[in-house]
Amino acid sequence: MLKKVLKYIGITILAYLVLSTLLTIAYIVINPPFTLLMIQRSPKMEREWVDIEEISPNMVQAVVASEDNLFLQHSGFDFNQIKIAMEEAKRKNKPMRGASTISQQTAKNVFLWNGRSYLRKGLEVWHTFLIETFWSKERIMEVYLNVIEYGDGIYGIEAASQHYFNRSAKRLTKRQSALIAAALPSPLKRNPANPTRYLNRRANKIMRLMNNVGPIKFD
Repeated sequence: MLKKVLKYIGITILAYLVLSTLLTIAYIVINPPFTLLMIQRSPKMEREWVDIEEISPNMVQAVVASEDNLFLQHSGFDFNQIKIAMEEAKRKNKPMRGASTISQQTAKNVFLWNGRSYLRKGLEVWHTFLIETFWSKERIMEVYLNVIEYGDGIYGIEAASQHYFNRSAKRLTKRQSALIAAALPSPLKRNPANPTRYLNRRANKIMRLMNNVGPIKFD
């Protein structure tokens, strides 16, 4: 009985590895039609996919500056930030803060469910490895900006741009991009079009960081 159970577990794991790899390869050219988070939260959605060329470079620069300034350099994981977050959690005796890269966030949003568990975190590592192996950085950024949540029922940068600023993602200004990026950690609570004092301060900081990061150039 134990051998049969182990055999089925092994087959299940192998099937998952193979299917997830094939799906990742397919998503090189096919845009993910939906995510589990979309299904979980929003029966009605505002969403419109746009290619990376139709997204303002300001928006790309803003999310790199605010979320992951080593995006172009790392291979999916920022181990220095992970170490810092672990040390902070140990020192303050609090849960570890998020230290996810854009690649990790993309993997989580596209392939996994919302929540916290060791299983989900382990799968996130696997899927991050896959997209970093098969996708270009430009593709990772394109998918990330098109699938993440920007507000209640608002998914993708085009829908967010239209909803908050009544303009296309291609026409987002530096300030508007910084405000959207500033709201991303809590998109259900923060409104880029009606920023609080905190959100304005955060956007100002992101704009300064954007100057430090400079233009984002994909190979």
